[in-house]
Amino acid sequence: MEPILLVIAGWWWIAPAAAGAGAATYAGLTTRSRRARRLELDAARQEESLAYRELVAAKARVRTANADLLTAKSRSGAPAFQAGDARRELLAAKQAEKTASLALRASRSRVRAGYAQYRAATANDPLPIDRLYAAHDAINLRWLAYETDVDRALAYPQMTDVRHPATVAFLRAQREALAKRPTLRERATPQQFLEYRAAVHHLESTFDEAERRAGVVGAARPASPAASAAAGLTAAAAVIAELADRLPTLIAKLPPPRTSEPPAGRVP
Repeated sequence: MEPILLVIAGWWWIAPAAAGAGAATYAGLTTRSRRARRLELDAARQEESLAYRELVAAKARVRTANADLLTAKSRSGAPAFQAGDARRELLAAKQAEKTASLALRASRSRVRAGYAQYRAATANDPLPIDRLYAAHDAINLRWLAYETDVDRALAYPQMTDVRHPATVAFLRAQREALAKRPTLRERATPQQFLEYRAAVHHLESTFDEAERRAGVVGAARPASPAASAAAGLTAAAAVIAELADRLPTLIAKLPPPRTSEPPAGRVP
């Protein structure tokens, strides 16, 4: 009995240490998996933050351009082209501000969509980075069809001709997408996700353009009715939002109602 007590007295700390190590490992794996599943949402929030900073910078540019225009108008002996340049800069700054405002609204919509998708996702759904991997691999498979299929290679030799500008643009986009592809799927950062997603989208667009230039049958696919409807709704929402922003200004510019007296002999 005494040897057993001696062993227990000397090694009693092993069980709590093992339990603590197991709990820490489980917590780390759970946190890593949760971070991987909300990667798209975190990337959308980072994109929203960048869009907000760009809007602030665009508003500052508008104020600076307006001040430069007022300064150019106040100088009596200043050349006329200075005021024209300042006016053009102000118009460009206002256009950049409008573009930045729309980009911020779009990024906020992506944040809401990413949050809803994250809440609706299950453990069996693929990770956001896996969906990008699949899209990237699908484009590479479409490209390999022209390299491995002799009939397609003979029918569309332009797709394998590195001297053609559209093919060169696709090959450059392919190299860029491969360089932006994260190697560790569960440790990709939101910035890496954004860069890789942009590279994959650019790769797809350049490949479609290369197929269209090569005359591939079915390359110039028309947009689906659902995509067209979504694009129309997005454009309509942007127009309605812009009208809502300008409505107070338009109401303020309306002339006041006339208060003229009615003609004689007519009851008002």
